[in-house]
Amino acid sequence: MDLSVLISLCGGLGLFLYGMKTMSKAIETVAGAKLRHILEIFTTNRFTGMFVGLIFTAVIQSSSACTAMVVSFVNAGLMNLYQAAGVIFGANIGTTVTSQLVSFNISKYAPIILLAGVVCVMFSKKEKVKDFGEIVVGFGILFMGLQTMSSSMSYLKTDPAVAEMLLSLDNPFLATLMGFAITTIVQSSSVTVSIVLLMAQQDMLTLPICIYIILGCNIGACSTAVLASLSGKKDAKRAAMIHLWFNIIGTVIMYVVLAFALDPVIAFIKLFSADNGRFVANAHTIIKIFQVIILLPFVKPLVKLASSTIRGEDQKVGYRENFQLKYIGSKVIFNPATAMIEVVKELDRMASLAGENLNRAMNALVTLDEDDIEEVYRVEENINFLNHAITGYLVQINQSTLPIEDLKSIGAMFHVVNDIERIGDHAENAADAAKQRKENGAVLSHDALRELGEMLDMVNTIIRYSMEIFAKSDETHLQDVVELEEKIDLEERKLQENHVRRLAAGECTPEAGMIFSDIVSGLERVADHATNIAFAIKEEEDNLLAAKQGATPIAGS
Repeated sequence: MDLSVLISLCGGLGLFLYGMKTMSKAIETVAGAKLRHILEIFTTNRFTGMFVGLIFTAVIQSSSACTAMVVSFVNAGLMNLYQAAGVIFGANIGTTVTSQLVSFNISKYAPIILLAGVVCVMFSKKEKVKDFGEIVVGFGILFMGLQTMSSSMSYLKTDPAVAEMLLSLDNPFLATLMGFAITTIVQSSSVTVSIVLLMAQQDMLTLPICIYIILGCNIGACSTAVLASLSGKKDAKRAAMIHLWFNIIGTVIMYVVLAFALDPVIAFIKLFSADNGRFVANAHTIIKIFQVIILLPFVKPLVKLASSTIRGEDQKVGYRENFQLKYIGSKVIFNPATAMIEVVKELDRMASLAGENLNRAMNALVTLDEDDIEEVYRVEENINFLNHAITGYLVQINQSTLPIEDLKSIGAMFHVVNDIERIGDHAENAADAAKQRKENGAVLSHDALRELGEMLDMVNTIIRYSMEIFAKSDETHLQDVVELEEKIDLEERKLQENHVRRLAAGECTPEAGMIFSDIVSGLERVADHATNIAFAIKEEEDNLLAAKQGATPIAGS
C-alpha cells in the first residue's frame, strides 16, 4: 500500500471528523437553547418524545449529542426514564440523516460550500450570519473530508492485497465487531457508516457485510452516552443503558431476520437504492425504523431492564445537607446545553435554604430557641459554600461553548446568586438579634411581634413569586412582585412610625426598639433582593440590547 494514499485517507478522515464536530457544535450554539426547550416541552409521552428526538438529532447531526443531553436531563430530574426512552428511539432514526446526505454525493460542491461559510464568518458584521457561517464551514469541511477519503479509496481499490482482504470479509460477527470497535473509537456512528458508504461505492465491501457493520456501528454509538453517564446519578446511567439495550436487542432481532431472509432484505433495500452508496444509507435508515417499530411497544420492559442492570438508589441530597451540590459539581454530568438548567435548579435549592433560614431566624426571635439560633448559623455557612461553589461553576461554564440564549442570561445568574446570599445574610442578622434579645432580656410588645409576622408573610410571598418567575420562567406573578415590593416599602415606613410612637409612649424599651427597627429594615431589603431575582433575566437581556444599540445600560442591573 502506498504510504501517501494512507496519509491522504487519514487526512480525509480528520477533516470529516473535524467538520462533523464543528457543524454540530455550531448548531448547538445557535439553536441549542431552543432545541432544549422543545425537549422539555414535547416529551410528555413516548410518541412525541420519539418525534422530537428524531428532529433534534436530524438538526444537530449527532445522536451522541442528543442522547448525552437526554442523560443530562434525566440526571437533573427534568425528564423521567419513560420520556427519555422515547427521545432515544427517535434519535436512533434521526442519526441516519447524515448517511442520507452523504449518499447524495454533493462532495464536488464542498469547496463552494466551504468558501460561502468562510465569507460569512470573516466579512459579515452580524452575529447571526457569522454563527450560520460556522455551520456552513463545518458542513463544507465535512464534505471536503469525504471527497479526500473517496479519492484515497479509489487508489486503495487498485491494491490487490487491500481489495482481497476486504472482499474476503464474510464473517457477520467479525463485521459487527469491526463496526462496533471503529464507532467506539471515533465516537460517531455517522462517521463509520459514511466510511462504509464510500467503500461500498468503490465496491470494496459486499452489501451483506455492510449491513452487519452498520449493526455494529449502532451499538458502538452508545459509548458516548454510557461514558457521559458514568459520573451521573443512577437514573442517568439507566437512560444510557436504555440506549445500549435498544441497540443490542435491535441487533439481535436483525441477526435473526437476516439469518432467514438475507436475500429478500437486500432485494427490498435495493428497490429504493440507485447505487451501493444509496443502499448503505437506506439500509441504515430502514434498519433503525424497523427496530423502533418492533421495540416501541416494549418501552416499559426496556426501562425495567435498564433499571435491573443499574440497581440501587442515589444517596439523597436534601436542603439541609451541608457543603454538597446536588445538580452541579464533580459528580454531575457536564453538558453545555443543560449547564444553565442545572445552575437554575441549584439556585432554586439555595433560595429555599435561604428562605427557610429566614423563617427559622424570625421564629428564634420570638421563641429565643438556642437550637434554632445555632441552626441558622450552620445553614448560613452552607449558603456561603453554595455561593462560592455556584459562582465558581458560572465562571467555568462561561469559558465553555454555551448556547447563545444561555450566554445572554449568564450575567444575571451572577446577580441572582449574590441576591440569594444576601437574603441568607439577613437571616443571620435576625439570628444575631435573637441572640442579643436573649442576652439582654429585651421584650418586644405584642403589637411589634404581630407587625413583624405580617411583614414576614409578605416577604415570604414575594420570595416565592420571584423564584417561580426565575426558576420556572413563569411571569404570572411579575406584576404581583412589583405591587408587593411597593406595599412592603410602605409597610416598612408605617412600622417604623409605629415603633417611634411606641417608644414615645414608653411601650417599648430602646434596646427592643433597635432590634425591631433593624429587623424591619432587613425584611424590606430582603424584598428588594427578591425583586432583583424576579427581574434579573429581563434586565440582563435589556442591558445586552442596550449595549448592542450603543445605549447606556439600565441602572442597578
